Amino acid sequence: MQTVLIVDDEFGVAEVLQSILEDEGYRVVTAINGKQGLARLSEVHPDLVMLDFMMPIMDGTKMLAAMRADPSFADIPVVMMSSLDEASVRESSTQYTVFMRKPFRAAQVVQLVAKLLAR
Repeated sequence: MQTVLIVDDEFGVAEVLQSILEDEGYRVVTAINGKQGLARLSEVHPDLVMLDFMMPIMDGTKMLAAMRADPSFADIPVVMMSSLDEASVRESSTQYTVFMRKPFRAAQVVQLVAKLLAR
């Protein structure tokens, strides 16, 4: 079973994503900020990370930089999520695999995750 790590400080968003992905047969682990996300990485070594751009304690940009600097996690695909447009996000981070703008549709999430995990 493929594992997806969702890192988002908005509980509602994380819960919706978790529900969508579990219904599709994925194992889902969540974290509420980048610091907790990095700890979860070591625990579960996910196949995909869905990462919120703006969070307290450690934001998505810092978590992604830490992931890419660690050879154990450098190749894990990352979906950067934000309500900001991608151009604004790209000013701070370009190391993600795919950008997904919030709000999103369930079908969009299912299609994107399946595509990334089929690689």
